[in-house]
Amino acid sequence: MGAKSKVCTIRNRPSPLEYGEAVRRLLVSVSPPVWSRALAMLEACRRGRRNLFLCGNGGSAANANHLATDLIYGVGLRGNRPFAAHSLSSNPSVLTCLGNDTGYAQTFSGQLRALARPGDVLVAFSGSGNSPNVVQALRTARKIRVKSIAFLGFSGGACRRLADLVIHFPVNDMQLAEDLHMITAHLLFRHLR
Repeated sequence: MGAKSKVCTIRNRPSPLEYGEAVRRLLVSVSPPVWSRALAMLEACRRGRRNLFLCGNGGSAANANHLATDLIYGVGLRGNRPFAAHSLSSNPSVLTCLGNDTGYAQTFSGQLRALARPGDVLVAFSGSGNSPNVVQALRTARKIRVKSIAFLGFSGGACRRLADLVIHFPVNDMQLAEDLHMITAHLLFRHLR
């Protein structure tokens, strides 16, 4: 998002109105140029028939899987070309093999090294921005000339410095960060559809 943003906090048991207001306030904090650049990167990926890789842990893995589904199926419903989207979080056999044999930090980067080509795109989801396997995936993406977009919360962590484009919600709340990431992913999807 550019300059450092003040980190938003929300009380432990917010009312629905307080939660909704926090979502609204944080959504409008994303600058229009960031939205435009994200849409342009994703559209160029699709138009160029490039692969789109997605990753995340826990709730962020669910967001990665969900967006991959939307971009494969939902985008094509109106006759548009679907994305060649691959969630690196979705294959438990590959994840457990790489995690066991090479270390958990290599679970996404090992897949990228095997599957990605220069010009492909990686979309990384991380609430903290410090998940070692997401950080390593962004480092690997940079090394193999794969463009990257990172959806981040909290301070943005190490991922903030590694991604080509950052969609950062400065909020110290994992669930709110994950909700904002999915809302943003759905907004991007609707424009791409």
